[in-house]
Amino acid sequence: MSLKTLTILGSTGSIGRQTLEVAEHLGLKVVALTANNNIDLLNEQKEKFKPEIALSSEDEQCSSAYKDKLVDIARNSGADIIVTAIAGTAGLAPALAACETGKRIALANKEPLVCDGVRVMQTAKKHGTEIIPVDSEHSAIFQCLHSNSGKNKEIKRILLTASGGPFRQMSREQLENVTARQALKHPNWVMGQKITIDSATLMNKGLELIEAMHLFDISPNQIEVVVHPESIIHSMVEFTDGSIIAQLSHPDMRMPIQYALTYPERTESLTKPLDITQVGKLTFEKPNFENFPCLHLAYEAASLGRRACSALNKANEEAVELFLQGKIGFYGISDMIERAVRN
Repeated sequence: MSLKTLTILGSTGSIGRQTLEVAEHLGLKVVALTANNNIDLLNEQKEKFKPEIALSSEDEQCSSAYKDKLVDIARNSGADIIVTAIAGTAGLAPALAACETGKRIALANKEPLVCDGVRVMQTAKKHGTEIIPVDSEHSAIFQCLHSNSGKNKEIKRILLTASGGPFRQMSREQLENVTARQALKHPNWVMGQKITIDSATLMNKGLELIEAMHLFDISPNQIEVVVHPESIIHSMVEFTDGSIIAQLSHPDMRMPIQYALTYPERTESLTKPLDITQVGKLTFEKPNFENFPCLHLAYEAASLGRRACSALNKANEEAVELFLQGKIGFYGISDMIERAVRN
């Protein structure tokens, strides 16, 4: 594998930290790091990886100056690969700037495609920028497609797997009283707070289906969410001849991160090998749309278009924050999203 250089936008978050683990494992040079307010961790990363550029919100006197600097780093850092891992809609402008570089983007945040997917993909195409998804599900789909020469026209449907989150077996009555503390205990993945809450409501899977729609240029009715509690199969693609190709591994984000950095090559990863005989069984079930209405609302927004998707994403960000603060209940999240999408 030829030596590559990295810029990591959002280096102190879960994906950013794991990307640095992978970069160290592969011996890649880190050119630039950015973080919001975790200054202590950013300083530790600067000391260890010695990037040419390191930016935090504390470095600028106002938020607009910080945002401008982020965009400038995304566009001008000179790295071979730009890892976009800034949570929320704050990641949209830097992602668009990265799309203008003609380099590779390891796309780790959903919001740019959810909020303005057509523009992001068109900008990348115009500048010859390669987008490789980092989400485990989208990485799986990408890998399945490229085992089939990447012919999107041969896709019949995408089977987008979901763990079901911590509340999969609860009744609606039980869900009305769950707390943020309970929702943050994901059974399979260690992630940031916002994405963990999204997994509990199944909104994470809703955002992923919108992302997949743009990444792979297919309609939402070609994407079927399948609950797979073991999180071993990360997604599947069914082709027009009826064949289904799946990608399997232990639930460890370092594998899809590494694939996005080394593609099309593969090398030994930090993820432990999968012993299929020890897994025992793989189970699948349909999602419960009544108990988890956020997923249905995401399908609805996907069919309505960019404005509805952007409204859904914004309302979800606000609602998750209120839920984390204990100001609304579990179903207060979907209530806020429903009003935003349908108004």
